[in-house]
Amino acid sequence: MDPRRLARFPYLRDASGFLRDRGITLSDLLREDAYGRARFRGFERVLLALEKGDKAPLEEPPLHADVEVLTEVLAYPVARMLVSAIADPYLIRRYALTEAVWGQMRLSIEDASFIVSLAGELGLDLRPGEGGFRLHFTDFLRHTSTMREKDWKLINQPLEDGYVRLPRERVLRVLRNAIQRKIESELPLPVNDDVLEAFRRDAQHVKALLANRKERFKAEELGKVSITRFPPCMYNLLASIQNHENVPHTGRFAIVTFLHHIGLSNEEIFKVFGDVPDFAVDVTRYQIEHITGTTSATEYSTPECATMKSYGICPGPDALCLTIRHPLSYYRKKPRWLSSAAATSRPLAGPP
Repeated sequence: MDPRRLARFPYLRDASGFLRDRGITLSDLLREDAYGRARFRGFERVLLALEKGDKAPLEEPPLHADVEVLTEVLAYPVARMLVSAIADPYLIRRYALTEAVWGQMRLSIEDASFIVSLAGELGLDLRPGEGGFRLHFTDFLRHTSTMREKDWKLINQPLEDGYVRLPRERVLRVLRNAIQRKIESELPLPVNDDVLEAFRRDAQHVKALLANRKERFKAEELGKVSITRFPPCMYNLLASIQNHENVPHTGRFAIVTFLHHIGLSNEEIFKVFGDVPDFAVDVTRYQIEHITGTTSATEYSTPECATMKSYGICPGPDALCLTIRHPLSYYRKKPRWLSSAAATSRPLAGPP
């Protein structure tokens, strides 16, 4: 394979063989001056992921000389070791997301045969098709499970002989999810004392930035509202956010409208999203202000229960859910229902 492709897609299997063939040891990478640029590029990748996330600019370095290619291939294991030395779940998810977004951008200029090859390495059954590609429906479901928009539902896809027909841009979006899952699943790596010592200063720097970011945008306790009155759907969405998980757009819309209508201010809602890996200050603030009617002509309503089910973000009803049709009705009714002698309810899925 062209080494320049390995520099652009360093998670390919051939990248490991490329480095083995050059006899570069872990000790060399950690200490030798010759690889100082690679160590810096790896550190830079992590910083960009932390500070910019999926909005991090794709800065393609020149890949004309062998040393430029080698530097970029090595930067990837350096970044993985640094992330592993810190071992913070939020950083891991944000780093994996950023690398995946870069991968999607880079794939946009690749030919169909390479896209199919990369998909195969990621475990996807992808084949060229007329005017696009065909992806086995099981892989489609596996890598679009967090994409709850209606146009991503399997029922809305053209399906033939077990394969979903997809245009090129949609395939690249699915591959982004697959790349993110691969990278995230492999981290944190086991790191020894030599790695920890080599990255001690860089790790301290990243930890300080990470702590500062969490302090500025931390998901705060919802002081003026009662989390124990949340319906299961909203409770689970909040739990996902506070567990540093990416929540689908439909889930974010639902929780924003819900929090707005039970009395939280835009600023209080904004702080709830501080733990989401793809958190972007300007975008998040704009979306909240738009949804709540601050900067738009519409103050959006919270989706009713039937809509939440159609989105796939209803985790299943408890006893009270069976008596209402809307999440806000659940929140308002819960205190009276609890005081009823007949009230029984399954416990929710755990603390957020």
